[in-house]
Amino acid sequence: MSPGASAAPTARDVEVTDYRVRGLRAPVEIVEDRYGVPHIYADNEHDVFLAQGFNAARERLFQIDLWRRRGLGELSAVLGPDYVAQDRATRLFLYRGDMDLEWSRYAEDAREVATRFTAGINAYVDWLDAHPDRLPEEFGLLGYRPARWNPEDVVRIRSHGLTRNLTSEVKRAQVACAAEVDADLVRQGLQPEHRTTVPDGFDPCGLPDDVLDVFELATQEVEFSEGSVRKAVLRDATTEGSNNWVIGGGRTASGRPILANDPHRSYSAPSLRYIVHLSAPGLDVIGAGEPALPGISIGHNGTVAFGLTIFPMDQEDLYVYELDPDDHGSYRYRDGWEPLKVLRERVPVAGEDDRTVELAFTRHGPVIHVDEERHLAYAVRTAWLEAGTSPYFGSVAYMRARNYREFTEAMRNWGAPTENQVYADVEGNIGWVPGGLAPKRVGYDGLLPVPGDGRCEWDGFHSGDDLPRTLNPAAGFIATANQFNLPPDHQDMGLGYEWTNPFRHQRIVEVLSRQHRHTIADSKALQHDQLSIPARRLTALLARLNSAEPDRRRALRLLRDWDAVESADSAPAALFEVWLSKHLGPGFVRAAVPKVAGIIEDADTLVLIGELEKPGRWLKDAAARDRLLLDTLGAAYADVRKLLGDDERAWQWGRLHHSLFQHPASSALSDSDRARFDVGPMPSGGSPDTVNAATYRTSDFLHTSGPSFRVVLDVGDWDNSAAVNTPGQSGVPKDPHYRDLAEPWLDGDYFPLAYSRAAVERIAERRMRLIPAEGD
Repeated sequence: MSPGASAAPTARDVEVTDYRVRGLRAPVEIVEDRYGVPHIYADNEHDVFLAQGFNAARERLFQIDLWRRRGLGELSAVLGPDYVAQDRATRLFLYRGDMDLEWSRYAEDAREVATRFTAGINAYVDWLDAHPDRLPEEFGLLGYRPARWNPEDVVRIRSHGLTRNLTSEVKRAQVACAAEVDADLVRQGLQPEHRTTVPDGFDPCGLPDDVLDVFELATQEVEFSEGSVRKAVLRDATTEGSNNWVIGGGRTASGRPILANDPHRSYSAPSLRYIVHLSAPGLDVIGAGEPALPGISIGHNGTVAFGLTIFPMDQEDLYVYELDPDDHGSYRYRDGWEPLKVLRERVPVAGEDDRTVELAFTRHGPVIHVDEERHLAYAVRTAWLEAGTSPYFGSVAYMRARNYREFTEAMRNWGAPTENQVYADVEGNIGWVPGGLAPKRVGYDGLLPVPGDGRCEWDGFHSGDDLPRTLNPAAGFIATANQFNLPPDHQDMGLGYEWTNPFRHQRIVEVLSRQHRHTIADSKALQHDQLSIPARRLTALLARLNSAEPDRRRALRLLRDWDAVESADSAPAALFEVWLSKHLGPGFVRAAVPKVAGIIEDADTLVLIGELEKPGRWLKDAAARDRLLLDTLGAAYADVRKLLGDDERAWQWGRLHHSLFQHPASSALSDSDRARFDVGPMPSGGSPDTVNAATYRTSDFLHTSGPSFRVVLDVGDWDNSAAVNTPGQSGVPKDPHYRDLAEPWLDGDYFPLAYSRAAVERIAERRMRLIPAEGD
């Protein structure tokens, strides 16, 4: 029990902790269940959002404080001079527009919601001042204290969202310099079918190698090494997808809709999402959201259920500017020179004098690179710096919708990240509602950098009503998995051409199509499905091949009778994934586009499979295809033998492929502390192409991203819903809920997502009473 808190027995003898909290209008009760989910009961919405902020700080303070400091560019103030460059980079991508306009793009009470939420965070920081022994230990290890928040902090930070396609533009330009731009189709196929050209006025060979350094610094996470920064693993939005599906009552055993969602994000300890239940008169929502934001983004409100995946629209462009040779403070725009807007900001630095940094902007956006010798500047234009595009904050509107009309109205102004929302309600309706602020490009397609002199502009944005929608389709179900899903009458809008490969979606549809009495258990099983469609298609190509070479012969035998299920204990899965990711993909690049083999690290799997099944575009003929298959397969077999030993019977995919949930400060900790803060490693199955998505690092097969949070909702019988959030709900390593869900998550287990008060009481574990502080 916390210092100064009091306890009172209840009928179930559950511990009760009291907190005096400034800003409350009335007492609030928080019931934490045995799975670490807080159920927050308040007499009004003002108090429920304040209590949500207080509880988020109680459970995740170091995580959300680091989120805020990174996002605002305030790391140097507590971590020292090594972080000044990252602070400067991040400040370039803060929202700097009109705040009244910003707040107006969300719910009517968006400013008030953020104000209450941040007041709750600050109230917990105040409580820590009176109880310093309860300060999360990370602050002591790193030598600083948590900051207090302003409401604007919640929406001004933009660089944590999943964005696209700036890095792909640069890679495509590098390919275009070394070969023809069409060669890039081996790296990234385009959908709908499209052929891009190098824009007039852009020289792809003039692009500096380090042009994206500042952008990558601005959008990467923070990592530590012996108390100082080290380069973090960059977040790759193309690997952070999601699955969702919704099934109408006509195809379920209960006659009620079922909605399932498993968003895929980078793995960490604690999880990037947090499950919470907010209950007050007029509001009763439960589900998951970002712990640093109010409300929820995935879940239900007792009437409507909703779940999201990324809808891969293109919201970013790299602009190239000619600078005035006599004055690099001006750039050419149309027939004249336009001055850069330059801001000078003070960056506090722990242990040193403050630094002053310069932030330059063109009319299109922040300048990320200047080539002094060639008199060129590079700036980013992105929809997610427009008003109303704070990532995920728009959910404070749609989480209150009571029907499909209200839900689509809330999604009309959705900004970022771009999303596929699936919808269900207690009336039996199901729907698909994509959202995102989509630019209208004039005269170019957004696939390569463009001149910033006025030739390539945006003519405003599409309305959310311009995007496709579906209500109660004839198929009886809807599924999305970041795949190309634009209907034919929306394919000429220029929304984007770079979509995630369709394999997860194909497998989901394959399973759902043959189930006519779908159950909650069926959705759970499908979320854990590890059948790889690429494996099924590629192994089919091996059926007629033979080889006298021993390693090739053994490999062919091992894969021929395999069921293409990539379980952790599978020997064929180990061979297949090593073959595909380290040998076949790179080998195909070398064979198909040798001039850019040093630029394109791996092939687009959909393009690869399509060419192997019907050679002729990238490979000369079937004989060339067969040589590639056998050569790379033999090399992969030899590789796995080195990694796992000579005995095939001991090979297991999970001996290579492993999940590890690392704390952000892990590298700065002692070995003993690291063991407490990190969770894992654990053997895991799946791959990037299975429904149970498992993106991994090819250097060591570390499972880097996937579905840390899963939910299956029984629409109308809400207490029959289920969820899991790995490694646990709490962000406090000493808390039993810090790592208690890791093994259940790995084993495919869920916990009941209790909604009714009676169901919550049956699994209540702790109670907290938030009492208005004296003098409020």
